[in-house]
This record gives sequence, C-alpha cells and structure tokens, in this order.
Amino acid sequence: MGTSWSESQRAFTDATHWFVHTSARVGARWDRPGLGEWDVRSLVGHTSRALLTLEMYLARPAQTAMLRSAADYFRAASALATGPEVAARGRDAGIALGVDPQSSLAAIAARVVPLIQAKDGTELLTTLAGGMRLQDYLPTRTFELTVHTADLARALGFPLDLPGTAAAEALRIVSELAIREGHAGAFLLAATGRTGLPAGFTVL
Repeated sequence: MGTSWSESQRAFTDATHWFVHTSARVGARWDRPGLGEWDVRSLVGHTSRALLTLEMYLARPAQTAMLRSAADYFRAASALATGPEVAARGRDAGIALGVDPQSSLAAIAARVVPLIQAKDGTELLTTLAGGMRLQDYLPTRTFELTVHTADLARALGFPLDLPGTAAAEALRIVSELAIREGHAGAFLLAATGRTGLPAGFTVL
C-alpha cells in the first residue's frame, strides 16, 4: 500500500534534512573514498541530484503519465542509467558544489523542500524515463537520498540513524521491487535471519 501525499512530503523532507546534516559533518574528508569509484565529494554530488532533478523535471511538464509508481520508474531507469556517464555525472555534480559544498547543499535544500511542500502531488513532470505524476516520482527521490546518505554515513563511520519516515518509504520500494523481480522469498528469508543473500544481490 502506498503512502499519502503528505506522508511522502514528510519522508522527502526528513531524508533531505538527514542528507544535509550528514554532509555538514564531512569536514576536510571530501577526498576520502565514498562509494565505488566515487570519492565523498562525488557521492555527495550524485546525491544532490536527487534534489536538483526535482527542480529540473518540474520545469518540464509532461502531457501524460507513462510511469505510475516508483517501482515502474526504477525498472525503466535501470536500462537507461548505466555505464560510465553515471559516474561522470556524480563527479561533475560534486565539482559543481564549489569550494563550500555545505553551503551549496543548504541552499539547494532551502529551494527544493519548500517547492515540494507547495505542490499537491498531481503535477505531471518529465523524467529521464518518461512522464510521471509528482506523487509517484517523489518517493524515488526519497529513496535515493536515503540510500546514498546511508552510503555517506558508512564511508565516514557515522551511525546509520535513518529517519523513520524516509526508511519506511525506501523499504516499501525495495519490497515492491523484490516482489516484481521474483526475489521476495530470498529477501524475506534473509531479512528474518534464515539465510544470507548472494554477493552482489540487488533488487535494482
């Protein structure tokens, strides 16, 4: 069962605040390994795109909704967002944060959170994978913020103190993807301590 629009707004807001707060604690460690080939700056830059794409896509209204859920979006986007260009966009986004990344992130959040709070969720926008309603696309941004802030926290040795609202939204999407991809049994057994998951397992 999906969440209400107000619940999705709250989850997104909480995920954004956690991301900004965690990034503010990086200190001088921007060159430290972040995730895969990304350093911390690139990881933070990539994560900031979860906010920036909302601004960009809302400025490009769609005529129809081709994708009707977060799971639909991730399945469609997975075929498009592969290859070295993804890593390059993360590095470019990190560089774009400038000499004061913390202030840049705070300014982005100060624009985007009120923008989303002012919407009713029915707005049609154009994503890289096709037209969607904001109420269906926003959970994908909460997911990206939550997962990558967890990556950042792990890279920096911080506790994984995910906001409950954002965690619930992300886990709902993971569950739906696991069911769609036929991994529900393996996922459920692993989550309840019966078995482990194979190396490289993902629902994305």
